[in-house]
Amino acid sequence: MSENSGGLLLVVSAPSGAGKTSICRDIMKMFPDIVYSVSYTTRPPRPGEVDGRDYRFISDEAFRAGVAKGDFIEWNEVYGYLYGTSGSDIKKLLEKDNDIILDLDTKGAVNLKKIFPEGIYIFISPPSLKELKKRLSKRGSDNAKTLKTRLDNALEEMKAAFWYDYIIFNEKLPVAVEQFKSVYLAEKCRRERLEHKLEKLMKELEE
Repeated sequence: MSENSGGLLLVVSAPSGAGKTSICRDIMKMFPDIVYSVSYTTRPPRPGEVDGRDYRFISDEAFRAGVAKGDFIEWNEVYGYLYGTSGSDIKKLLEKDNDIILDLDTKGAVNLKKIFPEGIYIFISPPSLKELKKRLSKRGSDNAKTLKTRLDNALEEMKAAFWYDYIIFNEKLPVAVEQFKSVYLAEKCRRERLEHKLEKLMKELEE
């Protein structure tokens, strides 16, 4: 699948409350041509979420049928709900030279790296555990038990950060966005991504 890829795949992971959604949203405002890969999930939409924009909301039965048919290149169960990435969706976008932001948890990212090792894997981290607790506590819908679960999961996800290509500590959102922007622009200019253009130029010069 990856051999035909022309676009850049940015795989972003973060524990809940790290600010990943805000960073990705600001990056896509800066670079409107970047496509957000919409994952599939069985959880119900949260207030303000739109089907097809935030997630593709499907039934548990439909999701498991997709798993059986091999539709998902990665999938996982989180907090009792299923989440997955469509292989055909990713392949079509990359073949059209689209740059993609894909939001995945650490387990999903590990699985995807086996298929797309050339992807750029970025981990968004909170600046401290104290700040993470503060951010999660502001979510009024989370009770004490849910908060503890999210904190425990955050600690587990932080352990996976060491294999990612880049780590961004989101202490101040504008700074974190600029760091993400720098990663994206630098990766777009990597020599191996532009070799075909360089070779074309060299041939023109030799004629």
